[in-house]
Amino acid sequence: MIGIVDYNIGNLRSVQKALQHVGAEAVFVRTPEEIARVDALVLPGVGAFGDCVRSLAASGMWDDVLAWAKSERPFFGICVGYQMLFESSEEAPGEKGLGIFAGEVRRFSGKHGLKIPQIGWNTVTVKQPENSFLNGVLTGDFVYFVHSYYAQPHDTSLIALETTYGETFAAAVARGNLFATQFHPEKSQRAGLQMLKNFVALSEAVSAPIVK
Repeated sequence: MIGIVDYNIGNLRSVQKALQHVGAEAVFVRTPEEIARVDALVLPGVGAFGDCVRSLAASGMWDDVLAWAKSERPFFGICVGYQMLFESSEEAPGEKGLGIFAGEVRRFSGKHGLKIPQIGWNTVTVKQPENSFLNGVLTGDFVYFVHSYYAQPHDTSLIALETTYGETFAAAVARGNLFATQFHPEKSQRAGLQMLKNFVALSEAVSAPIVK
């Protein structure tokens, strides 16, 4: 069972429907007790970084999401839910992220004459071709973005997918059973659904009982 963290930010139904489409049992979790009953966790996020971190803290689930993301249990961060895994954001000076990864979230400079935010389709470059999260995902695949800010991890080996929009930036990061994307996989058609399908497969493998 996959839990989608519901902390009063945005419409989460599209994420749930996409997970169900690829065969998952996906439910909303709103308390630490509900988090404890699922096998995998998804942290979505839309809007502003500061609003998201404050809402997650107010929900009472901050410590549980933090502990989960630090563990080896399957975790998927989406959009601002991805940005919140870093230490801070230029969008909300003074607000701290979950700090799973060292790094900051930066605003696009705008010096390349491109519109900010980036809204629409862009291609990805696969940086971790052996990662099971990316099975069936290819360099040149299109995914769907809506963002003015991008994460800049200090450890570049974390970068699973890269995209260029003026600046070249980390479109996705991965470490162990954690995967997170700046783009919206639930809106990214084939490539996005493939990543969600891979996440579901991982979640099922991790939760399967060991046969002796």
